[in-house]
Amino acid sequence: MEKRLETLLKDAKEVEKESRKYFQRLKRRTPKTLDLTMQALHEEEFAKTDCLTCANCCKTSSPIFTPKDIQRISKHFRMKEVDFMTQFLERDSDDFYVLQSVPCTFLDTQDNSCSIYDVRPKACSEYPHTNRKKFIQITELTLKNTEICPAAFAIVENLKKTLPLGGKKTL
Repeated sequence: MEKRLETLLKDAKEVEKESRKYFQRLKRRTPKTLDLTMQALHEEEFAKTDCLTCANCCKTSSPIFTPKDIQRISKHFRMKEVDFMTQFLERDSDDFYVLQSVPCTFLDTQDNSCSIYDVRPKACSEYPHTNRKKFIQITELTLKNTEICPAAFAIVENLKKTLPLGGKKTL
């Protein structure tokens, strides 16, 4: 996994233009089976990818914390929401609540486990969002995630092979 992470950003940048064009064409001609295809590719990739061997998302970026996330996690810590927000969160340039620092405060760097796994933010539980319904709506986010998540990168590359635009579908 270390080797994969070392080259991930470079690999993602090398195919970024191609991937961006692919997603633009996909938006113009979105197959009805796209979400099912993405679900299958997601499941196939995560059958062989163990997030605990990577945790690059937790080490390099912050999830968005929704009001429900804040309520749930602060309750878990038996803290007032305002105290939780003051201690751990800040507003980003888009006015979302995010962690004050990375790596994630709740990441155990010894084994890449999450100390709040059972109450983690929705953004964490759904990451890298490649099995989300209406996938076509999050292609920009997915492109960004290919630079962070080796599984997201592999899923996008496999999507381009599975649904070649201008060629026959193979799934």
